[in-house]
Amino acid sequence: MNEIQLIRTQLALERGHATAVANACATVLQADGGAGPTSDSLGQFRRACVDYLACVLAWFEERDQRLADLIQGRFGAADPTRRAFEEALARRGRSRDALAQLEAACADSVAGASAPRQQRWREFGEYFNGVWSTRREALEALLASNTRAGDWRMLGGIDADSILEERRRYALVAAQAPPGVTLGTATER
Repeated sequence: MNEIQLIRTQLALERGHATAVANACATVLQADGGAGPTSDSLGQFRRACVDYLACVLAWFEERDQRLADLIQGRFGAADPTRRAFEEALARRGRSRDALAQLEAACADSVAGASAPRQQRWREFGEYFNGVWSTRREALEALLASNTRAGDWRMLGGIDADSILEERRRYALVAAQAPPGVTLGTATER
C-alpha cells in the first residue's frame, strides 16, 4: 500500500467511525425521549460521543480549509478544477454546521424537554447522514484523481499522534456504549 492509499484509508476510517458514532448517539439519545433523568451511563456515552465528534469534525473542517488554500494557490480563478472544488466546498454540510446541530441536540438534552430533544437528535442524525455526508462524498470524488503524496499529507494532516488520538476516542465511545449498541464492523471491534 502506498502513502496516498494509507492516508485515504485513515480518512475513510475516520469518516466511517464518525458516522457510526453519530448514528449510535442520535439513535440512543433520540430513543431516550426524555422520559426520565439521563442515567450516568447514558450521560457518559453522550459525552464520549460528543467529544469524539467534536474532535473529528474539527479535523475535517481544518482539512477543508487546507483544501481551499491549496486550490487557490494552485489553480487560476477560471480553472474548471478550481471552480468544481469551490462549488463543493461552498455546499451546505460543513463540519462546523454538523457541530452546531450536535450542540443544539445537546442543549435540548440538558433542558430536558422531551419533544425538542427527540426532534433535535433526529435532525442531527439526518443532517449528518444527508447533507454532511453528501458534501464529503463530493469532495472525496474530486480528490480521488490527485496523485500528489505531498498534497495528501498536507490535506490529511494525519500523523501517528492523530491516528492514536482518533483510536483512543473511538475506543472510549465503544466502551461507553449502552448494552445492545455496537459500533463499526466486526473487524473493527
